Amino acid sequence: MNGKVIVFAPHPDDETFGCGGTIAKKIAEGYEVSIVVMTDGRYAFLKMLNIDTDPTPEELKEIRKKEVKRAAKILGVPEENLIFLDFEDGKLQDNIEEVEGKVTEILRVHCPVEVYFPYKNDTHPDHQAAYTIVKNAISKLGLLVKEYQYSVFHKYSRLGPIIDKILSGLRRNMVRVDVSAFISKKEAAIREYKSELTVISKKQKNPLLKEKDVKNSLNKEELFYIDR
Repeated sequence: MNGKVIVFAPHPDDETFGCGGTIAKKIAEGYEVSIVVMTDGRYAFLKMLNIDTDPTPEELKEIRKKEVKRAAKILGVPEENLIFLDFEDGKLQDNIEEVEGKVTEILRVHCPVEVYFPYKNDTHPDHQAAYTIVKNAISKLGLLVKEYQYSVFHKYSRLGPIIDKILSGLRRNMVRVDVSAFISKKEAAIREYKSELTVISKKQKNPLLKEKDVKNSLNKEELFYIDR
């Protein structure tokens, strides 16, 4: 085994959309990968579709937990390597100290060689909180670990990654990972998130995500930001 890798996902699906190809690649290379799902994702329908019944937030929480288990299995991550912190969706910022304590303990016990977590410029509050929490935990432990930030909700939307690519030539603060051999696995894992890609409620007109959202995430390279 080459060592342990930990991926921190603020919500069920961030791990797959953000770095699913890299997860599969790391496992193929002999690394042990664990995924820490930080919130339960219960409010996705309420926040984006104004739906609070069929499914209820509590029902959606269970649906998304099952989905992340199936997606992770496709990527090669066994269920015993999934850690659910079960904080309420959207509440990471309100529970910084408690979450940080749990994350610190996870890092202390597993002592990973690489850690993946959300990009500091992602716009979602849970992603911003996750970045701060993981960075603080690594600093407190004094871990000598490689840190990679993945972007799902970039601050500057579609233009952000393009701008960053240009600037990275000067700053050298981006890492590109060739995941071309694992795109099919990543797509299969993404499609396990049926609650996002299909209509599962009588109150829905359209799914949360469009087919183009899937295609846009299936690049031959996954990009990661590193702090210098």
